[in-house]
Amino acid sequence: MIIECFDGGIVRLTEPFEFGKFKLLLHADAGAAMQGWKGITLLDDRDALVAIDLVPTLAGRPDDAGWDQRYAEMVAKARQHGWIDTEQQAIRAHVERAP
Repeated sequence: MIIECFDGGIVRLTEPFEFGKFKLLLHADAGAAMQGWKGITLLDDRDALVAIDLVPTLAGRPDDAGWDQRYAEMVAKARQHGWIDTEQQAIRAHVERAP
């Protein structure tokens, strides 16, 4: 699952059924603008926190009850691996930059 961030504050979910990966993909200068975006916090150049409740609200999210269940399972597994910030209720995501 990829959260793509574009200039102008546009954020969308791509590969929503790929539950084995979770990353933030920054396009162009999106990184500078993201610091003020609610639900996404850049920790450094490699890691970010994404609010658990943000992901289901993004454009590109399938309208599918099965997706909801699988997303909940992904969050549970992330919690088991220590990838959840319990204070912020956010999932740690790897950050990549688009060419």
